[in-house]
Amino acid sequence: MSPPLAYVTWNVSPIIAEIGPLLLRWYGVLFALGFVIGSFVLTHIYKQEGVRPYWVDVITFYMVVGTVLGARLGHVFFYDWDQYKNQPLEILKIWHGGLASHGATIGILLALFIFSTRNKFDYLWVLDRIVIVVAIGGACIRLGNLMNSEIVGKPTTAPWAFVFPRDVEHLTQFAPDQPVPAGAVAVQRVRVEGKEEADFTITPITGPVSPAVEVAVPRHPTQIYESLFCLLLVALLYGLWNKYKERTPRGLLFGLFVVLLFSFRIFVEYFKENQVTKETGLIAEYGLNIGQLLSIPFILIGLWVLLRAGKNPQNPYGFAPRDLAEEEAAQAAAAKA
Repeated sequence: MSPPLAYVTWNVSPIIAEIGPLLLRWYGVLFALGFVIGSFVLTHIYKQEGVRPYWVDVITFYMVVGTVLGARLGHVFFYDWDQYKNQPLEILKIWHGGLASHGATIGILLALFIFSTRNKFDYLWVLDRIVIVVAIGGACIRLGNLMNSEIVGKPTTAPWAFVFPRDVEHLTQFAPDQPVPAGAVAVQRVRVEGKEEADFTITPITGPVSPAVEVAVPRHPTQIYESLFCLLLVALLYGLWNKYKERTPRGLLFGLFVVLLFSFRIFVEYFKENQVTKETGLIAEYGLNIGQLLSIPFILIGLWVLLRAGKNPQNPYGFAPRDLAEEEAAQAAAAKA
């Protein structure tokens, strides 16, 4: 029987345009969009607290470097070291894919520690504001994963399921006497000379299929689950910041973000397919995959920070250079001169 809502067949190309040898991809655009939107939001926050917008440009540089290096090295060492240890130059080929959010988190934490130390910002003050931006970036990146038809969920009969014919890693083959799930499609890949991506032809399945036919079945759109959760975090964190602003308890937003984000990560992983083969063994041994195991330390750190938020009587709110008024006064004086 068909579900109340029609499944979504997600046959969207990850490439927006091919300009000579250059490829414009949805993932790259959405990755950059997170930083663009985040810089506007952070500028607003800094202005409200009397901090010069100049610092947004500086911190964005640290964020970009920390995110890219951390995410790439996180993927290499957490998920796929067996492959990269024999081909170390492949680590540099970031356009081939392979970024890990836990690695990005570590990279951002290290980059912002360096930023805070060099520029006399309180570290937790910086983290409390930047997590709003990170949540925006997380929502955009998960939409980028959706456009790439990657990090897909497990098969489901939920009426909001997505069918991912371009996720070639999880295409399935069925025996003639094996029932095919409702909403599944037959997938044919056709290589076109001069094009980076293959063309995908899909055909709805209404009966038995040949064992040679590749089939895409309805799956949980876990990318959308995570993107929506990140947007909820944005609303929660921004709402709390807007309530307290410069009197935000030091560590409150960072601790809350880390606990909620990585708790949800543990939960949503149960709906995802394994990212790498070795996760099967980990699940059999511990009942958790790599993403879930890596989330536990972050949750513990977040709880520790959250329980101590604002309780330092000598530094309850953190500090930053409140230099906006000084800059505006200098600009006004220069305009009169």
